[in-house]
Amino acid sequence: MIFMCCHPALSAEASIALSLKAIGGFSVREIARAFLADEATIAQRLVRAKRQIRDKGLSLDLPSGFDLRKRLDSVLDVVYLMFNEGYDAHQGEELIRQDLCLEALRLAQLVAASSMSVPRVHALVALIALQTARLPARTDGGGDLVLLDQQDRSRWDKRLISLGFYHFDRSVAGKEISPLHVEAAIAATHIRSASGEETDWPLVLSLYDQLLQLKPSPVVALNRGVAVARVHGAEAALAELGRLEGEPALKNYYLLPAVRGQLLAELGRREPAIAAYRQAVALSYNAPERRFLQRKVDEIRGARDAHFPHSEA
Repeated sequence: MIFMCCHPALSAEASIALSLKAIGGFSVREIARAFLADEATIAQRLVRAKRQIRDKGLSLDLPSGFDLRKRLDSVLDVVYLMFNEGYDAHQGEELIRQDLCLEALRLAQLVAASSMSVPRVHALVALIALQTARLPARTDGGGDLVLLDQQDRSRWDKRLISLGFYHFDRSVAGKEISPLHVEAAIAATHIRSASGEETDWPLVLSLYDQLLQLKPSPVVALNRGVAVARVHGAEAALAELGRLEGEPALKNYYLLPAVRGQLLAELGRREPAIAAYRQAVALSYNAPERRFLQRKVDEIRGARDAHFPHSEA
């Protein structure tokens, strides 16, 4: 059905939005978040897509051969965005929607087992499997967020890790290097590390440099900024983030002020860090994220108050 919705007469953005709405059951708000776009923009995109289908009399029958292959990249984008929504739910009390992650993995495996089995498909399966393997440790007993460095790696799903590396090995066959290959390599680097301290951050940074060349986007640049902090320090990373402040796609993206807050806190700049984290709280999508970010505010405020105690006179 996703291949049917991704008609080449429609733009890739319209096909993906239509697939997420009609097949994935995503709301306009969830689709807008996936694209880092305004809800009105997505609503108009869906209306235009439906109008094109009607006015042009487009058939949504399943094509074959070359016509099918022309739709592959849009289909992979749909599956990837479905996984992303499961990995970091848009709203509600749950941080993770494991059902969406597993469904995205199932769909990616179906494509990998079909005549569409090209290296970048295996790279997507590897990426989703390796990321999904970390889900058991991504939240604590109360459902709150646990950052990668603090996760109990013994809780990572070994079966999914094996599946991920199996498809990662298949993805490197041939000469193709897609953004999915690089993202899978980043996920594999984290999975191979015995602890956060042992992560090969220079390698992660070099992979983000490569990804930024293949897929320039403000989100990739933001993620690269985290790697810059690990390799070159918080001050260098803040300079990188400063270049992203005017990016329209990030204006409502909570991770930009959240990362800035963490870097400012590492530098001992408590008041700006608190302000950044409060901005992130206001922009955050779901309850576990808000609780995590509010704890950061409280921790920094507590450290500040301990350093400058109130007079009891």
